[in-house]
Amino acid sequence: MTTITTTTTTTNDGTNDGTNDGTATAATVGGGTATEYAPEETPRLDWAALAPDVYKAMVRLDAASREGIDPRLLELVKIRASQLNHCAFCLDMHSKDALAAGESVERIVQLAAWEESRHFYTGKELAALELTEAVTVLTDGFVPDEVYGKAARFFDEPELARLIAVITVINAWNRFGVTCRRTPGHYTPGHYR
Repeated sequence: MTTITTTTTTTNDGTNDGTNDGTATAATVGGGTATEYAPEETPRLDWAALAPDVYKAMVRLDAASREGIDPRLLELVKIRASQLNHCAFCLDMHSKDALAAGESVERIVQLAAWEESRHFYTGKELAALELTEAVTVLTDGFVPDEVYGKAARFFDEPELARLIAVITVINAWNRFGVTCRRTPGHYTPGHYR
């Protein structure tokens, strides 16, 4: 079994601030030699503290969009959108939340190649993933009728409305996370629920 032990950075008052001071952390991998990892990126902006009304509105929107959606499906959608948007913070968060919701490591790992790993997912999940990609990557064109129609066959209209909202909200979170350079690796499952 491989174990990884890392050092943590503390602020001047002695508390862990969830960020690194820019120095690399040392880790012992598998009980063997120490390995130097690249330093953590420093967040650019704490937008939630600077625009608390916007942050609180996003939290309310996120909570409203999730109502009635299976938690595991919800996390698969959020992970896939976050992969497409390269949001490391959201990948960390939603992978941990998916595991806490009972999702398997194998299905989470396979999400990056879900089209080649279709046998890991139900028809409903595949329709949701396909819709997630179409909505997330709008620069490739509009959401195709075929993709929308497939999702409409698996989700009734209220569910589909919520699913579209979930996809839209995670894309907004991804944009905040990537632009402000939120640091992954420090999230505790369920922290933002």
